[in-house]
Amino acid sequence: MHLESAAFTPNSKIPAEFTCDGSNVSPPLAWSPPPANTQSLTLIVDDPDAPVGTFVHWVLFNLPGQTTSLPQHITAQSALPDQSLQGQNDFGKLGYGGPCPPNGTHRYFFKLYALDTQLKLPSGATKAQVEAAMQGHILAAAELIGLYHRSH
Repeated sequence: MHLESAAFTPNSKIPAEFTCDGSNVSPPLAWSPPPANTQSLTLIVDDPDAPVGTFVHWVLFNLPGQTTSLPQHITAQSALPDQSLQGQNDFGKLGYGGPCPPNGTHRYFFKLYALDTQLKLPSGATKAQVEAAMQGHILAAAELIGLYHRSH
């Protein structure tokens, strides 16, 4: 699978609109079709450069297996119209929380996983709970890295 965004190219700056310095909305994402037997997709966005250790910005799981894109600005609600669920980010909220690094340039890893199952977890699940539930069920994965540096 290949993951991309119309908003930024791999290893380039994420536009401010998608960060705490702008509208703080999720960027549009698109990917190549997952394997035929994919039952669901999971998206995890995190920042391994945070001072406190890896900081989770978005957990989205149980996306329908045939999905190949997400529009810009996925609203922060527990369940989306397609029945996918949003987990809790490290801001303590559901849904997407944009880059907001305290200092320096940070890397933001958008990780997409194709799974052979639906995760039996409630909305609000944490990244750790989702990763544990995915074990042994990952058919394919893709990654997109964006960068962000705040001008203070």
